[in-house]
Amino acid sequence: MNDFLLNQPRIELAHLPTPLEPLPRLSAELGGPEIWIKRDDCTGLGFGGNKTRKLEFLLGAAREQGVDTIITLGGVQSNHARQTAAACARLGMTCQLVLPQVVARSGVDYDQNGNILLDRLFGAQVFVVADEAAVRAELERLTHAAASENRKVAIHPPGGSTAIGSLGYVAAAFEIQKQLQHRDLAFDQVVLAASTGGTLAGLAAGSQLASWNTAFYAACVAGDAAKMQSDLDALLAELGNITDVPSAAAESIVLDDAFLGDAYGLPSPAALEAIELCSTLEGILLDPVYTGKAMAALIDMVRRKRSDAEKILFWHTGGAPSLFAYREDLRKA
Repeated sequence: MNDFLLNQPRIELAHLPTPLEPLPRLSAELGGPEIWIKRDDCTGLGFGGNKTRKLEFLLGAAREQGVDTIITLGGVQSNHARQTAAACARLGMTCQLVLPQVVARSGVDYDQNGNILLDRLFGAQVFVVADEAAVRAELERLTHAAASENRKVAIHPPGGSTAIGSLGYVAAAFEIQKQLQHRDLAFDQVVLAASTGGTLAGLAAGSQLASWNTAFYAACVAGDAAKMQSDLDALLAELGNITDVPSAAAESIVLDDAFLGDAYGLPSPAALEAIELCSTLEGILLDPVYTGKAMAALIDMVRRKRSDAEKILFWHTGGAPSLFAYREDLRKA
């Protein structure tokens, strides 16, 4: 691993390395290339997920700066909020979650179960607000209150997707390269969900540093590909300032918004089918918001022979707790 990673403030939170496993029954069902899975749903903290890798660096930096209060943002069923709440509980930090209602959805399951139930179990202070204007007002109120109580605050964006947070996935690229060398294995393509871009940016930048030659196919699950490209370019540029990674990292990435469905947070029929296939064939749980849509893209790619890859890696970024918020959709699937 590069010295710049070893020199970054970091707190160990994740169970690493996460498993790298074949999916033989899914591969046989689809009749295409060999499919494997990187199990970042198994990072351990608070039901696991990709945000734990980011939080190791984000909270390491916060601790070094004397921060005692973390404020972060996300939707009502935010995986990032849930893992932040769990990490703060472990570290004895105050966690405040400002959750705008960005998904056109409500009901007992969505508003009280899944990730938001876990947020409260972890002891986070949860503030559900109407929209982005309300987010700004709530952040102002919370930071003013912290200052009056002599608390030091760090505010993290949705997904923890800053350059510092993305270092968690720069490190992950070194981790998987070691696993591949141990198994004498290589992948032609990596498929994953992309929302705020931090995971994808870190992997793309890290793959160059680790001399891991692969292509990335990202299913955009929070908006169109043009917006995702803009966010990704900004993150890669910031990472370049830290790691000296050339801008060519973006050349290894294909962004596809064809599997977004109606909107962010709304399950699509293809995602529900992907969830059913992976659960019944492999005993692996995906979610309707992120990994279900990314796996739907992979399944379509194989069925339509849109890829000439001999081996495909699906990077499972977690999210299974949100299944309980989408009970009605899953019952109909």
